[in-house]
Amino acid sequence: MSYQDQFLKHLQVQKRYSPRTIDLYREAISGFYLFISLPDENNELIPLEYNNIRSYISSLANRKLSARSINLKLSALSSFCSYLYKEGLLSSNPVKKVRRPKQSKPLPGFYPKEAIERYFEGGPAGDSFSEFRDRIVVEVIYTTGIRRAELAGLKIGDYDRSRGLLRVTGKGRKSREIPVTEELTVALDGYLELFREEYPDNPSGYMFLTDSGQPFYLSFVNKIVRRELQKAGGFDGKKSPHVLRHSIATHLLNNGADLNSIKEVLGHSSLAATQVYTHNSFEQLKKTFIKAHPRAKKGG
Repeated sequence: MSYQDQFLKHLQVQKRYSPRTIDLYREAISGFYLFISLPDENNELIPLEYNNIRSYISSLANRKLSARSINLKLSALSSFCSYLYKEGLLSSNPVKKVRRPKQSKPLPGFYPKEAIERYFEGGPAGDSFSEFRDRIVVEVIYTTGIRRAELAGLKIGDYDRSRGLLRVTGKGRKSREIPVTEELTVALDGYLELFREEYPDNPSGYMFLTDSGQPFYLSFVNKIVRRELQKAGGFDGKKSPHVLRHSIATHLLNNGADLNSIKEVLGHSSLAATQVYTHNSFEQLKKTFIKAHPRAKKGG
């Protein structure tokens, strides 16, 4: 087994990375070796040096790859080299010396609070269980701000009704507790009652199952959110679980929640990741300020 295969197996078994992430790592590392044109996989450690990696990154830039794509490939190579270093196969991680291209960070998009409120005032589009389930999916994501993978991994036992919270397992297998509002409590109670009638045998214990009774997969969550928001109308731009997550973060901040509280709810590893929402909050403040300012009005 090559070092690359050993590394990818390590990501799968020890790190429990998703198949999609492992595929991205495989593609990045294989792309590097293809660029180097390594003749013999037994010598796969030889080209892992600063100059070769820098040349590879330069070739990606010449192909007009975005800074984000290049940095993702660098991260994969860096993880691979760190693994080899820990195994005593490299004396250092050469990727750490390579300058990463700067990438712009677009502000996270969010939906207007009015559109969200209209959606929940409308009620389910039909009487079927799947339509009720889809609405609850949107409500859980928006109310709690959890990621789509966290929603897909939710189990009924993660809902602690007596304490009014959900126990969520996030990135890096880190667990956190998220408060549940009274409205969501009522919605979840009604949903779970129907769920047990629909799926009397649920050995996996998952809270959400597909129409065929299988655990949710990520693209299925995307499909539900996109379909629900398209039916509701009033939601411009991309319709996704991620934008719902951004929306509740922005709305919480606009309503006076402090950054540390939002950080804990969202499961961010650092406050810097949460601070991006202050820009959206400022834009809202700016609009309110300009609208109310006497010198900003016509003829003022």
